[in-house]
Amino acid sequence: MLTAFRAFAKSWVAALLIGLLIVAFAVFGISDVFRNKMSTSVIEAGSRKVTPLEFRRQFDSQRQRLEQQTGRAITSEVAAENGLDRQLLQAMATQEAFVELLNRLGVRPSDAAVAKQIGAIPAFLNQVTGRFDQKTYKQKLLENDLTTARFEASVRDEMATQHFMSALAGSLTAPRAYGALAALYVLESRDVAYLTITPSGVPRPADPTDAQLTAFMKENAAKLTMPETRQLTVVRFSPSQVEAAVTVDEAEVRKRFDFRKDTLATPETRTVVQIPAKDAAAAQAITARLQRGEAPAAVAKSVGVDAITYVDKPQSAFADHKVGAAAFKASAGQLSTVQGDIGLAVVRVEAVTPGKAASFEEARPAIEAEIRKDAIADKVYALTQVYDDAHQKGANLMEAAKKAGVEPVVVPPVTKEGSVPGGPPIPGLNPKLLETAFGLPAGGESQVVEAGAGEYFAVRVDKIVPPAMPPLAQIKPDLARVWIMQELAKAMQAKADALAARVTKGESLDQVATSAGATVDRATGVDRQSAQSNPLMTPEIIARAFASKPGEVFTARGPRGIVVGKLEAVQTGAGPQLAALTEQARMQMAEAIFRDMRAGAEDAARQKLKVRVDYARARSAIGLEPAATAPKGKPEPSK
Repeated sequence: MLTAFRAFAKSWVAALLIGLLIVAFAVFGISDVFRNKMSTSVIEAGSRKVTPLEFRRQFDSQRQRLEQQTGRAITSEVAAENGLDRQLLQAMATQEAFVELLNRLGVRPSDAAVAKQIGAIPAFLNQVTGRFDQKTYKQKLLENDLTTARFEASVRDEMATQHFMSALAGSLTAPRAYGALAALYVLESRDVAYLTITPSGVPRPADPTDAQLTAFMKENAAKLTMPETRQLTVVRFSPSQVEAAVTVDEAEVRKRFDFRKDTLATPETRTVVQIPAKDAAAAQAITARLQRGEAPAAVAKSVGVDAITYVDKPQSAFADHKVGAAAFKASAGQLSTVQGDIGLAVVRVEAVTPGKAASFEEARPAIEAEIRKDAIADKVYALTQVYDDAHQKGANLMEAAKKAGVEPVVVPPVTKEGSVPGGPPIPGLNPKLLETAFGLPAGGESQVVEAGAGEYFAVRVDKIVPPAMPPLAQIKPDLARVWIMQELAKAMQAKADALAARVTKGESLDQVATSAGATVDRATGVDRQSAQSNPLMTPEIIARAFASKPGEVFTARGPRGIVVGKLEAVQTGAGPQLAALTEQARMQMAEAIFRDMRAGAEDAARQKLKVRVDYARARSAIGLEPAATAPKGKPEPSK
C-alpha cells in the first residue's frame, strides 16, 4: 500500500493536483481557513455565547418545573412539540443580547457588589453563625450542577438588568391625559334596548336528508374524525398482587431494631453559648465577665466577635468537634475554656436535655412496615424476572404471564390519551404505559417496564384502528340534531338581520318588536364592569354595545337567542370619581409603558448585536433531530 502511495506521489497526476491546490490557496487565501473558526454555540450575542450544554441544562430545568406543575412526566419530544425549545431559545437569546448591550454601555456591577449580593443569599449562610459559608456555597452549587464562575456571572447579569430597569422605571410617570382616557373608558356607561329572537320565533327546519348529512359530515370532517385507537393486552406486576402472601418474621424485626437502635434513640441535646477568644488572657477575661452575670452577646460584642449559640443541639451539630466534646462533658451552668480545632473559645452550658433510648415496642410498627414494604418489592420484582426470563426465551406475552402466575388484562380500544373515543379515561392506564403502547407496531410486545410506585408492566398491541370518519348510521341521530340547531341559528340570524335593517331605516325598536311578537328589554347605566355580572349580557352583546355609536343598531348572540340591540345613550363618569380613577390609572399605565420600553430595549439589543440563533443545534443539544421547518416567528441569522 505505501509503495503504491509513493508511486502515485511521483506521477504527473499528483503533480497536477498539487499545482491546482497552490493556485486555489493563492486566489482565495489560506488565511481564511484559520481566521473563520467554526462556531459550536447555540446562541451568539456579541462576546456572549450559549453552549449546547448550557441550553440543555436550562431546557431540562424548565421541563422539570412543568412536570412538577402538571404532576405528569414530560419527555423532551412532548415539550418540544408544545414549543418549549423555541420559547426558551428566543428568551435566552433576548437576555444574552440585552446583558451584552448593558455591558457595552458600562452597566457592570463591581466584584464587591456581586460578592455582597451572593453573601446575602440565605441558602449560602451557615446555620449556626448566620454568616456566609464558602463550603456551603460550593456544596449548594455542586448540588445544582453549577460552577462558581457560571453562577457569579448569572448574578452579575441579573444585577445589571435590575439596576438598569430600576433607573428606567424610577422616574417614569404616565401623562395625566393617559390616565384620564383610561378612567373615561372604565367609567363610561351605556343605555341599551334590545329584543331577542328565540328558536320559537322561526319555523322549525325539516329533518335533513342523508345527502345533506353526508355533506355536513364532509364540512366538519376534522371535528368528526375519530382518533387512532389501540386494543391492548396488559400484564401488571403490582404490590397488591403479593401483599396478602407477605408475612413479617419477628426475629427479623428484632434483628433490624438491634442494628439500628442507636440511630432510633433520641440523643442528648444541650443549649450552649460559645465565645471565641484571641488568647488565654482574653479567655480568662471573658470567663470572669460571664461569671459576674453579664450577657454573653454583650461580652462577645465588646471584644469584637459574635457569640455562637447552639439551642437544644446534639453533639454532632457542633462545628468544632473538640468544643462539642467539652460541652457534653460539662454540667449545666459550667464554664470552660476549650482549645478547639478552629481556635480558643469560652464555652458555657446553658441547659441539658437528657437523651432517650429507643423502645422496641415503639419502633416495632415502623420497622414491620419497612420490612413488609421491602418483602413486597422483592416479590414483585421476582415475578417480573420470571416473566422476563420466559419472554426472553421466546414465550409470547400470554405464555410468559402464565409462567409468572399473573393474569393479563385486555384493554378495549383506547386513544393516545387513555380514554374510550368520546368517553372518560380508563382507570389504571398511566402515561408511561400509554407512551410505550403507542410506540409499538401492531402485534408488538414490550419488555417489562417500571411504572413507578413499585409497579411494573408489559404491554402488547393487539389491534390498531387508524383515524377514520364514523359511518353515518352510527352518528345520524346526533348529527341530525346538530344540523337542525345550525339551521335554526341561520334562520334566527336572518330574521334578526331583517329586523335590524328595519330599525336602521327609521322604525322604532318597539314597533319592530311588536310586529315580530317579541318584547323590548332595556338595560340602563351598563358599564364594562357591571355588564360582566349581568346574566342577560353575553360578552358578544357587551362588545357590540360598547363598539357602537348612539342610535346605532347591532345584532349579537344572547343567552336565549339572537339579539337585535340599539344603543340609546352614552354617559361619562362623575367628576370626583373620574379624578380619583385618573391617578390610579396613571400608575397602571406607567407599568404598561415600562413593559413596552423594556420590550423595545430588548428588541433593539437583538437587532443591534445581530444575534445568531442555531435552532438545529439547540434541538440536537436536547437529543432531538433537527426540525424539518424553521420555528415560527421572526427568523434569526444562523451560522
